[in-house]
Amino acid sequence: MNKKQKKMLTRIIIAAALIVVFSLLPVEGYLRFGLFMIPYLVIGYDILQKAFKGIKNKQVFDENFLMAVATVGAILLGDYSEGVAVMLFYQIGELFQSYAVGKSRRNISELMDIRPDYANIEVDGKLEQVDPDEVEIGTVIVVQPGEKVPIDGVIVEGTSTLNTSALTGESLPRDAKTGDEVISGCINMTGVLKIRTNKEFGESTVSKILELVENSSSRKSKSENFISKFAKYYTPAVCYGALALALIPPIVLMIMGKPAMWGDWIYRALTFLVISCPCALVISIPLSFFAGIGGASNQGVLVKGSNYLETLAQTKYVVFDKTGTMTQGVFEVSGVHHNEMSEEKLLEYAALAECSSSHPISKSLQKAYGKEIDRNRVTDIEEISGNGVVAKVDGVSVAAGNAKLMDRLGIPYQECHHVGTVVHMAVDGKYAGHILISDILKPHAKEAISELKKAGITKTVMLTGDSKRVADQVAKELGIQEVYSELLPADKVSKVEELLHKKSEKDKLAFVGDGINDAPVLSRADVGIAMGALGSDAAIEAADIVLMDDDPLKISKAIKIARKCIRIVYENIYFAIGIKILCLILGALGIANMWMAIFADVGVMIIAVLNAIRTLFVKNL
Repeated sequence: MNKKQKKMLTRIIIAAALIVVFSLLPVEGYLRFGLFMIPYLVIGYDILQKAFKGIKNKQVFDENFLMAVATVGAILLGDYSEGVAVMLFYQIGELFQSYAVGKSRRNISELMDIRPDYANIEVDGKLEQVDPDEVEIGTVIVVQPGEKVPIDGVIVEGTSTLNTSALTGESLPRDAKTGDEVISGCINMTGVLKIRTNKEFGESTVSKILELVENSSSRKSKSENFISKFAKYYTPAVCYGALALALIPPIVLMIMGKPAMWGDWIYRALTFLVISCPCALVISIPLSFFAGIGGASNQGVLVKGSNYLETLAQTKYVVFDKTGTMTQGVFEVSGVHHNEMSEEKLLEYAALAECSSSHPISKSLQKAYGKEIDRNRVTDIEEISGNGVVAKVDGVSVAAGNAKLMDRLGIPYQECHHVGTVVHMAVDGKYAGHILISDILKPHAKEAISELKKAGITKTVMLTGDSKRVADQVAKELGIQEVYSELLPADKVSKVEELLHKKSEKDKLAFVGDGINDAPVLSRADVGIAMGALGSDAAIEAADIVLMDDDPLKISKAIKIARKCIRIVYENIYFAIGIKILCLILGALGIANMWMAIFADVGVMIIAVLNAIRTLFVKNL
């Protein structure tokens, strides 16, 4: 509990004690009025100030105005204890709401407590702590056991284990050794590490994630926007309704020659005002989404805004990229076939031709070559999107790519009878054989598809630039319903657009990709989900939802969290509006008193807030 909340709690205790004492005193008239004004001002002076400022700034109709009018009116009618009690219980509700919102914020703050306070730089054999913003790219920093990695970089000395739970939601530590890339936000658990930074602090993973979480509240869902507009028109409407209730019935009764009963109708109007306060909706709906985003963060799922959480809850189609999403993206050369030259020479040509590419297939070819790449031997490199690479190695023309590249160059090629990714090679304009590269499925990929179907996903689709045979084999193993292969990046966008046109407007489509090569498709889908995004700037930028590790099981978890959040939102809307309408009718008829009004306002708000923060607790989903 912060200082402000403690101060409010003290005011509530003092006011409550004074109300009890003064209620027992046998005093009447002005003395009783004066005594009850003490606890009223103790508990309600800030509400009166806010109401006055609202009137002064021509922003009259808000909950402070409703409370001020209702309580002052009740006191003027002689209902001192009721007027003060309404203000007291309203402030109790405000305190509870403040605590609940604070708990949600602390939940996210604790989960995302990854902002480093300093970075260690070695100067003359001693460690100096400097601001991470001051560390330049290429600086060697020292991270001791128990400290956070402040900036992304590469380990140049030392071995350790890293705790990545704040980033991924997983408690299993990761081993790290010299040559490994590490990202900011991890906690060094054992050995001392020396890390050469490769990014500035402002561009590091920790900064990107913190920016994402901090900005998530700015992207509001349709439900939140509806409630904001609803409150804008609802509050003035009930104020005018209460005024009409206070004036019209007495005037009509006077015209009819009957007693006007002004006090009775004004009391009903004041009760009407208290009941109508929209706190439960205005507070609980945004809090539900905020708690949902916090609960998702707890599971290593970063959601950029409540609008994306709402869209995810409506998802019925899930479209996957293959490499790096459902497969590990760790390719290894498993065979060289139909080669006219030695395997070593063909691999050398392939590795050198692909030396400028960062694609996993290129890396696997370089790994299989096993020697240091001399880039001076390679010239005229031309990468053909979706086909492969053409280059000159030692002055000899080399082409490395798929069957489309061979067709493009007019070179006859041999089909491969094994399942895997095939890199066809042409040297000096002639076919030189092909290299078979195999990828393996992620451990939970098959289970992830099964869980999605259990979660109510009606269609699963896979899009890949890989060959039809490989794509069909992977889809069959995973249980994916539809697969489209040999696609260029532009083809993937076209296929997603085709699927978007086929489905109904109500059903939403999510695309799951690695967030680097799939940025156009991630943007085009109803909701883009980046897989394996640990340390990937492109993933964080392109996707709407980022899974901070590469476990595809997190997709179904994210969908369940989103659906639970939306279910709670609608529960609160129906519950709050239903209770208020019922109590408003009873209040207008003179059946509901001020105590029922307090329940309709503060009681409903507390119940709605309690319901909202359930989304923080999602471990059993």
